Amino acid sequence: MTATVTAIAAAETCSATHHSPPSDVPVLDMATAQRMAHWLGFLADPNRLRILSILAVKPHCVGDLVHLLQMSQSAVSHQLRALRVMGLVRGQRQGRHVIYELHDDHVLTIYETVLTHLRELDGGPTERQELLP
Repeated sequence: MTATVTAIAAAETCSATHHSPPSDVPVLDMATAQRMAHWLGFLADPNRLRILSILAVKPHCVGDLVHLLQMSQSAVSHQLRALRVMGLVRGQRQGRHVIYELHDDHVLTIYETVLTHLRELDGGPTERQELLP
């Protein structure tokens, strides 16, 4: 349990019973919540997650991703373009190839956190070296 959840669980009274919740509780504004929901919903695609799982290990070119994913080049390119627009991956030209990598450590952290959480629920490995494919 996180500290926040523990603190909530340890509370002896619920302010809702008094009809005056504390005013110092931060609430995510609706515009930010909608933007986050859109961004997280974008991740809810198995092929995009598979691409992220590969790039979490090391950068790759489109041809490598096509081979590893057993998808067409156009399908991989389409997913990479979408991932790039959402700020999840970036590409760097090296000669005739574009090498794709995760945009930054935040993307890796999100990927690892979700994977760790799911594996904990399943009773599986949770160490970083055991998470990556």
